[in-house]
Amino acid sequence: MTAREAGHPIRPLSSGRPKLTVIGTGYLGATHAASMAELGFEVLGVDVDPVKIDALSRGELPFYEPGLSELLRKHTGAGRLRFTTSMEEAGVFGDVHFIAVGTPQKAGETSADMSYVTAAVSAIAAAATRNSLIVGKSTVPVGSARALNALAQQHKRQGVRIEFAWNPEFLREGFAVEDTLRPDRLVVGTDSPEADRLLREVYADALSRDTPFILTDFETAELVKVAANAFLATKISFINAFSEVTETVGGDIRTLADAIGYDARIGRRFLNAGVGFGGGCLPKDIRALQARIGELGLERTMSFLDEVDKINLRRRDRVVHLVEELLGDMNGKRIAVLGTSFKPDSDDVRDSPALDIAGRLYTAGAEVCVFDPKANENSAKRFPRLDYVDSTEAAVSNADVVLLLTEWRTFKDMKPGDIEDLVKHRRIIDGRNVLNRVDWENAGWTFRALGLKVPGRLADVS
Repeated sequence: MTAREAGHPIRPLSSGRPKLTVIGTGYLGATHAASMAELGFEVLGVDVDPVKIDALSRGELPFYEPGLSELLRKHTGAGRLRFTTSMEEAGVFGDVHFIAVGTPQKAGETSADMSYVTAAVSAIAAAATRNSLIVGKSTVPVGSARALNALAQQHKRQGVRIEFAWNPEFLREGFAVEDTLRPDRLVVGTDSPEADRLLREVYADALSRDTPFILTDFETAELVKVAANAFLATKISFINAFSEVTETVGGDIRTLADAIGYDARIGRRFLNAGVGFGGGCLPKDIRALQARIGELGLERTMSFLDEVDKINLRRRDRVVHLVEELLGDMNGKRIAVLGTSFKPDSDDVRDSPALDIAGRLYTAGAEVCVFDPKANENSAKRFPRLDYVDSTEAAVSNADVVLLLTEWRTFKDMKPGDIEDLVKHRRIIDGRNVLNRVDWENAGWTFRALGLKVPGRLADVS
C-alpha cells in the first residue's frame, strides 16, 4: 500500500511547525522567503544561480524593495533563513515547497515560458524524501496547475505522498513585504484537504486577522491573478484613452478622473493618466492571457486586451511627440529624464515606459541625462549610452526640456524655483500628472502633461 492509499497526513518535523522551502529567489521568492521567516518559520531558499545565493546568504539583496533588506539581514543573521543551490537539500529539509520561479514572455511570442516552473516542480518532487506539499505561486496560464500536479506525481519517489496547490501572489512592488505579511486576501486552488489544512497553518497569522481565505479549484486560482492584472491594465488604459480625447478637445484629465472616481462602482485608484503601465507583470500577463485564450479557441473573448495594450504603448509615442512639438529637431538637444523605473519605490525597469521613452529620445539624436533614485544601475544595463547622474540638479543642468516620467516623491514635491536657475529653457513635460500646472506656468514655464489640451491647438469637433 502506498502512502497516498494509506492516507497518512503530511508529517511536520519535531518543531511542530512545517519547514518551508522557496524555489526561485527573484523578487517574488526572496520576498516570500524573508516574510515567512519573519512569521516564525524556518525557511530555505533555493536557486540555480550560485552568485545570487551567495549574495542572499550574506544578507545582500540584488534588487530594491522597501523593508526587505532589513528582513533578509535579520533572519539570515539569526539562522532562520538560509539559501542553497541544492534541490536535494531542499527535498530533505522541507514540508511545504513554494514555487516562485519566473514565467517570462517567450522570445518572439506573447505566451508564457513555463520551462522554469516545469523544471522546479519536477526537481522538488523527485527530491522530496517525505510527504510534502508543493505550492505554486508563479503566474501561469490556466490549465497549468493540473498538468504540473500530474508531473509531480510522475516524478515523486515511491512511498512519498505529494499534495499540490496553487496559491497566486498579489504583490505590489514597493509594498511587497506588507502585502506578504498582511495580505488583503489569500486564494488557494487545490483538491486536497491536506493542502487546505497545511496552508491554513502556514497563513495562520493572516487568518487570525480575518483575512479572506478563498478555497477553490486550480483553474479559478490561476485565473484570479491574471484577471486582476487584466482589470487593472484595462482601467489604466481606459483613463489614458480619455486623456487622448481631452488633449484634443480640451479639458483636464485629472478633474475627469476625480469626478468619475467618486462613483463607488468605479473608484479613483488606477485612474491616473500618464505614460502607462509597465514592469514585469502587467504587460506580459495580459499578453500571455490573450495567447492562452486563443489556444482555447476563444480569441474574441479577450480581444479588447489587444487595444488595452495598444493604448498603453501609444502613450509613450505621445510623450516623444510632445518633446518634438517643444524642441523641433531633437539632434543635440539636452533632455533631462527624471525617473526610469516603471513605478516609484522600485528599481525595476522591465518594460518601463520611462526608460523606453528615454531610449527613443536618444535614438532621435538627443543628449539624454537621466536620474532615478534607485534604478540608474539597472537602467544603464539596458541603455548604457544614456548619461546617468546622481541627482535631480545634475540631470536638469542646462536642459532644453525636463521630463518627469516616474512619480518618485522627490519629483512630485519639486517646485519651479528648485530648478529654474539650472535649466537652459523653462520647459517641462509631466508624464505622470503629479505637478501643479498653475504653479509652473505662473513661474514662466512651458508646461505640458498627458491629458491636457495643448494651448493654441485647435480641435475639429464639427
